Amino acid sequence: DRVLVRIKDLTVEKADKEVWVRGRIHTSRAKGKQCFLVLRQQQFNIQALVAVGQHASKQMVKFAANITKESIVDIQGVVRKAYQKVGGCTQQDVELHVQRIYVISSAEPRLPLQLDDAVRPEVEGEEDGRATVNQDTRLDNRIIDLRTSTSQAIFCLQSGICQLFRETLIRKGFVEIQTPKIISAASEGGANVFTVSYFKTSAYLAQSPQLYKQMCICADFEKVFCVGPVFRAEDSNTHRHLTEFVGLDIEMAFNYHYHEVVDEIADTLVQIFKGLQERFQTEIQTVSKQFPCEPFKFLEPTLRLEYREGVAMLREAGVEMGDEEDLSTPNEKLLGRLVKEKYDTDFYILDKYPLAVRPFYTMPDPANPKTSNSYDMFMRGEEILSGAQRIHDPQLLTERAKHHGIDLEKIKAYIDSFRFGAPPHAGGGIGLERVTMLYLGLHNVRQTSMFPRDPKRLTP
Repeated sequence: DRVLVRIKDLTVEKADKEVWVRGRIHTSRAKGKQCFLVLRQQQFNIQALVAVGQHASKQMVKFAANITKESIVDIQGVVRKAYQKVGGCTQQDVELHVQRIYVISSAEPRLPLQLDDAVRPEVEGEEDGRATVNQDTRLDNRIIDLRTSTSQAIFCLQSGICQLFRETLIRKGFVEIQTPKIISAASEGGANVFTVSYFKTSAYLAQSPQLYKQMCICADFEKVFCVGPVFRAEDSNTHRHLTEFVGLDIEMAFNYHYHEVVDEIADTLVQIFKGLQERFQTEIQTVSKQFPCEPFKFLEPTLRLEYREGVAMLREAGVEMGDEEDLSTPNEKLLGRLVKEKYDTDFYILDKYPLAVRPFYTMPDPANPKTSNSYDMFMRGEEILSGAQRIHDPQLLTERAKHHGIDLEKIKAYIDSFRFGAPPHAGGGIGLERVTMLYLGLHNVRQTSMFPRDPKRLTP
């Protein structure tokens, strides 16, 4: 007959009520005839007191003190208002007076890392000589690291991004689709693909759902989106690159100008940012305790600059770069700082990229053959979305594919899909892990990938 109550719901309003709670033993401390436990459940915790008396014997106090950390227990107890705020617990105004305690699953006594060390800010650890946990140790023992309040908050917020993405686009009339991840040709026309054995031939893991999103537009779906894994065989060991990540992809037919799509995508991201502010303040604050960061700022409507304006700002700051040169990572970050100083926003759009640095299916700008109808979106000076108007004319698409050295036979089905009437359309792909990282002001995308894959890591 146990009805288990969530720790986050144990507030002063529940004072003097008897409850059952399941959680992990975070810490235990025996003191005379008492044992103080901290019971943890995701990012929430509460102090539980086992004291010799009507409901607890000396043996029970000793038993409680010897339960190993991270063991899962069921506790029956009475919620009591605390005499003073309980430091170190999320439920600071109440504590749980234990009547019964059952061990549901016992943890081994030796842990690969201590959770208190794993949530300690690095600067704080350096100042007082206390231990902190490095990234490789965290990832090698990911199951334990994911139990920390910070990790719990990060992935709850990431789940919220997906939920808000779907909510917003469905409200806008989009249809969610699922696209193949095993494909016959490189999606982006490049060499950075994973080759897999496919019966008597070879196939590739999809770099993007790009081609299939467009096919759906040609099939009159008008507005589509998908959420799924994306694979990039890039030997990039940086703070923001993964070989597998989650793509939030959008594609949409437009009536008059591709900026209709740019505005729709930008508004979708703004709705996500607003939703995170409204629904996930607890998670944002939990993460900021370990990784302090300025709140994320954005404008409505979103700031949109042309690529040439961005280049001009960089040149004014002393950067030497050509008109058709792509942005390097350092220049991206510098431009982000310059935009923040001038416009007070962490989120902006850079439009009209040079045609030479974009994929083969990007529509050239009809007013300037050296530029394209393409755009990137940035958070805190780092790119989180790359998008463009797509070429919907099969003859022009064939010419551009030849220019990029792509085997036309391998993309025949793709080009053929435009031969039977295709509306003008545009879209883009968002990296979920990057959005989470940059919104929270974290420093490495592996913190926002539950089980990250990069050139050096294939486990766990």
